[in-house]
Amino acid sequence: MKKIIMKMFWATGIILLLWLVLAQSCMTMRQPDAEAKKKFKEAGVELTTASILVDGHHLHYAQTGSDSLPTLFFVHGTPGSWDAFANYLKDKDLLEKFRMVSIDRPGFGYSDFGKPEHLAEQSKIISPLFTLLDNRKPMYIVGHSLGGPMVVKLVADNPKTFSGMVIISGSIDPAEEKPEKWRPILYKTPLTYFVPGALRPSNEELWYLKKDLVDLKKDFPKITCPTYFIHGAADTWVPPANVEYGKKLLVHSSHIEELLIPGANHFIPWTKFNQIKQVLLKLY
Repeated sequence: MKKIIMKMFWATGIILLLWLVLAQSCMTMRQPDAEAKKKFKEAGVELTTASILVDGHHLHYAQTGSDSLPTLFFVHGTPGSWDAFANYLKDKDLLEKFRMVSIDRPGFGYSDFGKPEHLAEQSKIISPLFTLLDNRKPMYIVGHSLGGPMVVKLVADNPKTFSGMVIISGSIDPAEEKPEKWRPILYKTPLTYFVPGALRPSNEELWYLKKDLVDLKKDFPKITCPTYFIHGAADTWVPPANVEYGKKLLVHSSHIEELLIPGANHFIPWTKFNQIKQVLLKLY
């Protein structure tokens, strides 16, 4: 019996050790630039990638389209990386109207992977990119899920920069966020090392989000550009009530439109591509 217990003990230890090693490299939800460029080339689209340094922080992004066109920025949710919007960056119709830029938010992709930041700090890191890529043409910004409150913060912090904002399944209402008090246990203790890949910074920033959304409330009235909400009517992760919350607070937005997709869940950037694409094509 003692031998059996010892074998189980060592087997469990080996399994945990292997998981600790694997957890550092699996589920990173990113792909190397060279691999991404190859895939885009096969689709007949030239992809460029770059990183800039902002106050010691690395910000990585991917870009397609002509520099002479208006710019459409994409901001992913959590977890994720710029390639969450890869199909948009490849789309021939969108490429005729826009230069497209998809950003690795801080803590994800190749933007200091594993080091998440509050929305306010992320905005400070991302905002210089808009000045860098300013070509004197209109700029628009799109955010999905946690990318929703992120674009609200970016538009508020960069007045007169954007000609339109699109919030897809955006988690912007603090009342709709579950307390989830177990999250700090994972990121404030050694248990964090058992959380794989991009799920680790995701867990941490989702805890930050509880307070960040409360602080974000004051930023909505600063926004004057047109706003477009796209949401799945059957989204249980981020309920449609978030749309009504945003519409009530955007008191100075020059125009508000809402597309509520019947029966759709949280993953509409991929499952409802054509419907979202039609909204984007109407921006300019």
